[in-house]
Amino acid sequence: MRHFARPLMLAALLVLPASSVRAQTVVDPSGHWEGKVEVPQMDVIVEVDLAKNSKGEFEGTVGIPAQHLKGLPLKKVVVQGRTINFHARTDQTLSADLSDDGKSMSGTFAIEGAALPFSLTRTGDARMMPPVKSAAIGKELEGTWNGTLEAGMPLRLVLTMSNQADGTATGRIVNLDQGGLEIPLAIAQKGSSVTLDTSVVPGSFSGALNAEGTELAGTWTQGSIALPLTFKRVVP
Repeated sequence: MRHFARPLMLAALLVLPASSVRAQTVVDPSGHWEGKVEVPQMDVIVEVDLAKNSKGEFEGTVGIPAQHLKGLPLKKVVVQGRTINFHARTDQTLSADLSDDGKSMSGTFAIEGAALPFSLTRTGDARMMPPVKSAAIGKELEGTWNGTLEAGMPLRLVLTMSNQADGTATGRIVNLDQGGLEIPLAIAQKGSSVTLDTSVVPGSFSGALNAEGTELAGTWTQGSIALPLTFKRVVP
């Protein structure tokens, strides 16, 4: 299923690996960044948002407007002096140097043995999306679920859903076969019927929990593509 796999793969165009570090003044990269990765015969426009969380650690998201992909969480952001490393998936990485004034960065995006140049310009404050929260879910849905989406190639997915102390629920899907991409989910439950929506990619899952509470079977829909998908509960 190229429609599902390609956007997630291109989204990984924002992954920064550790590059050589030298002693230098630390530049704060917080903000909204726009620019491009120079792919052969085309440029891929990307947007990156970086900010510090309550712990003082950098976090961020990446988006690719042409792929209708936005707010994909970065798995790691490391800033050392003027060098920044971050990634949305572990198998595709990008390393950059920030300009002295902190208004631009440029570097190399590494993917499948290729090194592609990229550049970003800071255009304003970070536009971080708030965490996705849903109404509380039944105990029968809480936990970890494994599934495989047959999309031309098997994509192993790990679904986790849990209730929070504030009375809300959170969920996410991790794509093990695409560098551990993490997709935040909005959860809607009505009896045994469950819908999982994400604004990161234009996709959703609709399914039903079996009587034993061991399988959540349904359909993943993305664009005009609809594929069967069954999640099976992971027993602790």
